[in-house]
Amino acid sequence: MALSGLQIFKLLPKTNCKDCGYPTCMAFAMQLAAGKVRVEACPHLPQEAGAQLSDAVSAPVSRVTVGSGASALAIGEETVLYRHEKRFEHAPGLAVLAGGSLSDVEFAERLEAFSALTFERVGEPLRPNMLAISASDGAVLEARVARAASLDAAVKAALIVMHDDPAVLRRACAPVADGRPLLYAADPTNWRDMGALARDLGAPLAVKAAGIEELIGLVEKLSGAGVEQLVLDSSPVDVRAAVRDQVFARRAAVKSRLRSLGYPTIAFACRLASDPALAAVVAGVLLCRYAGIIVLDTVDPALWLPLCVLSQNIYTDPQRPMQVEEGVYPIGEPGPDSPVLVTTNFSLTYFTVSGEVEASRVPSWLLVMNAEGQSVLTAWAAGKFVPEAIAAFIRRSGIEEKVGHRRLVIPGYVAQISGELAEELSGWDIEVGVREAVDIPRYLRSLVGSG
Repeated sequence: MALSGLQIFKLLPKTNCKDCGYPTCMAFAMQLAAGKVRVEACPHLPQEAGAQLSDAVSAPVSRVTVGSGASALAIGEETVLYRHEKRFEHAPGLAVLAGGSLSDVEFAERLEAFSALTFERVGEPLRPNMLAISASDGAVLEARVARAASLDAAVKAALIVMHDDPAVLRRACAPVADGRPLLYAADPTNWRDMGALARDLGAPLAVKAAGIEELIGLVEKLSGAGVEQLVLDSSPVDVRAAVRDQVFARRAAVKSRLRSLGYPTIAFACRLASDPALAAVVAGVLLCRYAGIIVLDTVDPALWLPLCVLSQNIYTDPQRPMQVEEGVYPIGEPGPDSPVLVTTNFSLTYFTVSGEVEASRVPSWLLVMNAEGQSVLTAWAAGKFVPEAIAAFIRRSGIEEKVGHRRLVIPGYVAQISGELAEELSGWDIEVGVREAVDIPRYLRSLVGSG
């Protein structure tokens, strides 16, 4: 069970030496309880207290890093069952499978398609970020791993290398060991050799077993042999079993602190549904239910985009809303007669509104006001997007020097503030815009036409 800030404080030296970077031991204790600093930051902690604190504040699901450099991908380090309790720490790895059934030509085509799988939403690049490579022939596997490892750094692909024979995996992965590929997989028949391989290469190791009970036994053997960077696969036979195993493992780790299940998981959605579209739906379910890595056997952008967006939505820190910088944003080379619109700095709001304004082909000035990353209605309800604040922002924004008119368009959802805003913003005419962003192009075209 996690310790409170006061419980942690009782174990600290209480010298207020500031060597940890905080002004008091109590301040350090509160930061440690919130997971924002590591125990090692206190250089004067007694050894016994340090061991006790390390165990108490460590994440119940261990952090595992696959890949290195620009391709490094951290998974795990989770502390809660539900996002609203705190936050989820690391988005899952999204892997494209390049299976052994692919010919050399098809494999090259898959790499090319994988490299092109990139999207952008609310200013953030989205893409699958792992490649799972398998081949029954050792020489083929070696060649394909080497080729995948040589992808342009901009692609940022961490590798999963799949084979049951530790000797084959060693030959395939040794040349790219610095890239920390995930070795897949240790099972009841090969765990000793796989564990030795993981230690030798310093690489993370997947553990595959027929169910949770067998998985726990294997994990205990491997951790006892000094292998700690583990990823778990319970080999579920259907979607129901997959969801059950994912939930059981997370609950056992978080609620019961069961160390044997305190590792991130890997889920092959493509094994649970043969149809790629259905497999993508399964992947979405598993993403919502704690999978640390999700593997799909497709490079169809129409299937990957919604999964990437779902991951972005769930793994965005709810305590730190996505936001853009406050300011005046010209769209389409506006002039002194162009419309002036105002909105909040919530990223999704900004990118949605700016996209629709651009689609209207009406050059406009978009004023983005700092509302601490909140949407229009949320910011209004919180007293942050209100007439006096908006008026002050308009005056300091410099927009009055850029336009010759004094007409301001506010979002339709806050139409009720138009009268008070007109009083606060003397000399400006306040126009109530549309409620939905999709109606902005029609509205702007009618505004220009009527002008």
